[in-house]
Amino acid sequence: MPTAIVMIDTEQARIPEVATTVAEVDGVTAVYSVTGEVDLIAMVRVTEHHELADVIADRISKVPGVVRTRTYLAFREYSSSDLDAAFALGLED
Repeated sequence: MPTAIVMIDTEQARIPEVATTVAEVDGVTAVYSVTGEVDLIAMVRVTEHHELADVIADRISKVPGVVRTRTYLAFREYSSSDLDAAFALGLED
């Protein structure tokens, strides 16, 4: 499942409205307001790679109040359960 992490810069006065609107976009699974160099981080998950352009370039970047986006595509997902399973290989109860 193609996953993208989208860093979003917004007009400062519109952060909550932008976050709410972005969260309603199909394909966006979560939006976080964060500290640091960006205002929001959105997690995007789609079924086909080409859908990323529809979600990010055609929808998120056109939300009123969005100033700029930077997108990072995920190669692999590692979760704590995956890591626990990997380290437990060969161990028996």
